[in-house]
Amino acid sequence: MGIGDDAVEVRAQGWRTLAALHGLIESELERALTEVDLSVVEFTVLDALNRQDGWHMRMQQLARAAALSPSATTRLVTRLEDRGLLTRILCADDRRGIYTELTPSGHKLYDRALPLHDDALERALADAADQPELAPLVDALHGVALPALAGAGSTRAR
Repeated sequence: MGIGDDAVEVRAQGWRTLAALHGLIESELERALTEVDLSVVEFTVLDALNRQDGWHMRMQQLARAAALSPSATTRLVTRLEDRGLLTRILCADDRRGIYTELTPSGHKLYDRALPLHDDALERALADAADQPELAPLVDALHGVALPALAGAGSTRAR
């Protein structure tokens, strides 16, 4: 194996480790969020909208925040709108523009889901930290998150 092959293998191993951690976290979050009848991606949408602090988001922004295609975002928004959790608003300046924002019911469900999400994330990261192959990645996540939290101050959701 040459140097180039070694670099490829290191990247591949890093990707496999990241995918394993992601899978562990996502499974724990899915289990926890079933208590409030939400999937992880549905929670992600509610979370992104909640972080707007009273403002709304364009559908393209929401698609990026949820890591979904535009068509998948539209389908998801329709399902959440049918459940009364969010609403769409036509842009006054651009009729093609559609904004999305949480309804009062969406805020209420988000407020119920957030502690479940946060506890599940904490459990998943604690479990991962006990696995030698995942522990360095968990440490790296904590190293990234702590400075960001210190700079953000205390801006918790409603």
